[in-house]
Amino acid sequence: MITSPGRETSVGAVGVRFEGDVLHVMLTDGRDIGVPLDGVSWLKWLLRASPDQREGWSLEPGGFAVYWEELDDGVEVEHLLALQPLR
Repeated sequence: MITSPGRETSVGAVGVRFEGDVLHVMLTDGRDIGVPLDGVSWLKWLLRASPDQREGWSLEPGGFAVYWEELDDGVEVEHLLALQPLR
């Protein structure tokens, strides 16, 4: 779970989906973060995963991260948020 300094609002993952090679993580605040797997070097392991392996995700407690047990790897929401441009 991610909290902003001075705020009690926290953001965590509530769901995951894929559109081709784009990872989408749905957040508790309603945002949908879309990350192209071929554009992020530290997500190459997920780019190489089969569709069945990609579907084998689970949420860590509080939604602070998404984990793929079969792939023995995961992604923290905080790291995904750091990739997003400021608007």
